[in-house]
Amino acid sequence: MSAPIVHGGGITEAAARFGGRFEEWLDLSTGINPRPATLPDVPQQAWHRLPDRLTVDRAREAAASHYATNGVQPLPVPGTQSVIQLLPRLVEAGRRVAVFGPTYGEYTRVLLAAGFAVDQVERAEDLTPDHGLAVLVNPNNPTGRAFAPGHILEIAALMKANGGVLVVDEAFGDLQPELSVAGRVGENDNLIVFRSFGKFFGLAGLRLGFVVANDAVLDGFREWLGPWAVSGPALVISTALMAGDTGAIAAGILERRAGLDAVLDHAGLKRIGGTGLFVLVEHAEAGALHRQLCEARILTRKFDYAPRWLRIGLAPDADGDLRLAEALRSVAMRPSGAI
Repeated sequence: MSAPIVHGGGITEAAARFGGRFEEWLDLSTGINPRPATLPDVPQQAWHRLPDRLTVDRAREAAASHYATNGVQPLPVPGTQSVIQLLPRLVEAGRRVAVFGPTYGEYTRVLLAAGFAVDQVERAEDLTPDHGLAVLVNPNNPTGRAFAPGHILEIAALMKANGGVLVVDEAFGDLQPELSVAGRVGENDNLIVFRSFGKFFGLAGLRLGFVVANDAVLDGFREWLGPWAVSGPALVISTALMAGDTGAIAAGILERRAGLDAVLDHAGLKRIGGTGLFVLVEHAEAGALHRQLCEARILTRKFDYAPRWLRIGLAPDADGDLRLAEALRSVAMRPSGAI
């Protein structure tokens, strides 16, 4: 089994290494809305009983509208990670897998652990008839690279000609709906789209995602996950929030992103990518900068495979922006080479 990947959000581990109480830390290491949506009332029945068909159907209808799936009813799943674990079941033994990268590392980790050869690719031209599965994150994490829907559909057609499947992870797609191919699944039976609920709504702890695909694929995922895979409260909450004022949520995220941009630009950090929920910066001493920010009780995301990169998420308010700005100013004032 391959080694686990270090993801963002590890405040407990950071505090154990650098000190401070959990509550003292500013977590900028994730790509999650720092202003969680207000939770709707959840009826006692949702906690008391197993989720019934009506509860599931209402969540699927709300997701179909929110993700503009053109009539396809998305399948609720207990977080996108749960279905990433199932991807090896979609690939024929002996075929290779292509992952457009660098990107979210769990795809490669899971598929390698299942015994598949995995190729990191950058372009559609890198795909070969040997690839039974291709994975593309759009917009990408952490670079923010975006593929136009037309290009993605060309990749899906190429994979279909070779008897393969294309998975498009749109976890960070809520703020860029023009990039989504969720509405094209009905006419592309080898196209699977993953959507994350928790990132945009700021409720990652709910562990909820959706799969948009043809009925045969959804039936497979449903069987593999087993009955009642998603809790009743998660279904009720998602139904209400997806039918609510998502425009206000998006505006709040963009306001927080503008605050982060201003801080980074003032500090002279080079922005090289990102999405509405995070920024990727390049710095010659990114590892040292990460450490210095940890000493100020601010956690960012560093990358073993890209030592000049830091991914920085959104602070919940202007006070968080100010705290980051002061920490960066303190680092800049240190003697040359001290970072």
